[in-house]
Amino acid sequence: MTLVVKIGGSLTRGAPPRILLDRLAGRKGLVLVPGGGALADQVRVIQPQMGLSDGAAHRMAILAMEQMAHAFLDMAPGLRPARTPAELTSAVATGAALWLPATMTLDAPDIPQGWDVTSDSLALWLAAQLPAPRLVLVKAPGVTIPQTGDRASDIAAWTAAGLVDAAFATMARGYSGDIVLVPADDGALMEQALKPLAPQSIEETREGPRRS
Repeated sequence: MTLVVKIGGSLTRGAPPRILLDRLAGRKGLVLVPGGGALADQVRVIQPQMGLSDGAAHRMAILAMEQMAHAFLDMAPGLRPARTPAELTSAVATGAALWLPATMTLDAPDIPQGWDVTSDSLALWLAAQLPAPRLVLVKAPGVTIPQTGDRASDIAAWTAAGLVDAAFATMARGYSGDIVLVPADDGALMEQALKPLAPQSIEETREGPRRS
């Protein structure tokens, strides 16, 4: 079973996430999606300075994710880079794949081009494309993740809290798999979220993964 795991850009703005990446690199069946982090932040800075369109900024932000993937590979050489569904399928058979998103996303007609779509929605899009039965979004350490028990309400609360982007709720309508948000410093929750089990087998308790 393939799980898509998005490493939040917030994790790249401080100490590099070497320990987390090393921890995940040897796990078969995982596809890691890099956030753009500080690199994408720079696109936001130069867009108004240079008078760039949202479409141009969107494509540059995807390339920022691609650059972050190369940084992840340098920090965790055990990760297996992959650009296409076939490469991802091959890579996860021996360990964690690392998605370089430009090949699949730059010209994808079903991905809106603008800041409403960030790496969270692109990870969701990839999970639907594969398809993967679960998407795990690894968020900043210590973050509080709202959980109501209802998928639509959860996503609305995550959006309001700035935990996912503005397009996430709309794009989630095309994805029937499990969606789990996990703080990066909660190892127990992350282990539970990454278990290769059917989504319905995850016990829904107050201590369990923040899922929808």
